[in-house]
Amino acid sequence: MRFKRRVSIEKGQLDVAPLIDVVFNLLIFFMLTSSFVFQPGIKVNLPRALTSEVVQAENLILIINKDNKVYVEDRVLTDEELKSRLNLAARRSQSILIKADRLAFLGEVVRIWDLCRKENIEKINIATTQEGE
Repeated sequence: MRFKRRVSIEKGQLDVAPLIDVVFNLLIFFMLTSSFVFQPGIKVNLPRALTSEVVQAENLILIINKDNKVYVEDRVLTDEELKSRLNLAARRSQSILIKADRLAFLGEVVRIWDLCRKENIEKINIATTQEGE
């Protein structure tokens, strides 16, 4: 005796619900892990200014943190190292961008500015944030 099967396979039908679940879980995973990625660097709280402009040129960036330490490329510099870096920037006709924390001493910013002027660097900028940010 032969029994007939009553199960028929329809071609072209795909259940989308598990696919949506997997994509949703991947989305949640990447959203959660991306919030824990921190950019390396020195935390500087820049002062605000109403008349700030965007500087487009290639700059040597000097960072002065709230402890008045001077950084170039995430490395603390001594005065001699700073003078040699400024001398190199002057020979390349490179402009200087000073990113000083709000809590850094103004005297330290002026001292760095004077070192730049002694090396005959005329393009010196101070980084600020826009007032609305």
